[in-house]
Amino acid sequence: MGRPSRLGDEDRSDYASALDEVIASPEIRRLLERSGVPADRLRVRGLAAVARTATAADAEYRRYAAVRLHAQGGRRDARTAPLSGPGDQERSGAGVLAVLGVLTPVLAAVAAATFLLLGYGLRLADTLPALADTLVGVGWFSLAVAGVAALVSVVALYRTAARQSAAGVVAVPDPSAADSPALAQARRAWLVALRDRGIRPLLLQELAEAASAQGAGERRGFGFSSPAFAGPDHSGPMFEGSAPPAPRQP
Repeated sequence: MGRPSRLGDEDRSDYASALDEVIASPEIRRLLERSGVPADRLRVRGLAAVARTATAADAEYRRYAAVRLHAQGGRRDARTAPLSGPGDQERSGAGVLAVLGVLTPVLAAVAAATFLLLGYGLRLADTLPALADTLVGVGWFSLAVAGVAALVSVVALYRTAARQSAAGVVAVPDPSAADSPALAQARRAWLVALRDRGIRPLLLQELAEAASAQGAGERRGFGFSSPAFAGPDHSGPMFEGSAPPAPRQP
């Protein structure tokens, strides 16, 4: 048998409603009046024991969750996914590649402008023609690298944006499927099992313990007796065997 299913956040309101229904039942109301326990205190105890009571209806809850997931098209809401977790974490090299994709075109364009300015400057000055030709060639090559890097960066950014947009699409369930008889029946079966096998036994146990503690307190309060002073031979604070001193003769 696997671990019990954890109650989803979307089902907390149903659990609270089921708890209120059990507290409002004639049986629990009658026991509340006898024990003197406030209903608000009993409700707080029931909400705190959600993990314990939900386990009693785990089989019905699993079926209800499966039917609801099927009605939603087999996809979970992307907005309820954890911020980080197995399979959703960012790869370690993604940040480095993004930085390189932005910096490479900029650096290549700066280098191309520098080489071209120096090369054409030397040509205008008619000095060092070999060096001027080399600088001009390197400048045009850097400019081509900058253009290619910029194109690759644009394509990569477009693909990343398209992938994130597709991953963030929320599956909107079909209203007719959400109101299907199978889903309503599964939810009703889960709530009945939750009330009868989980919440009601817990509340009855809490009320029984409160009544037992109250009865024990009353017995302690009215059953006091002193073994030192309750004996039939007790006549006063004098000790046995002691007698008052005889009066002195003149």
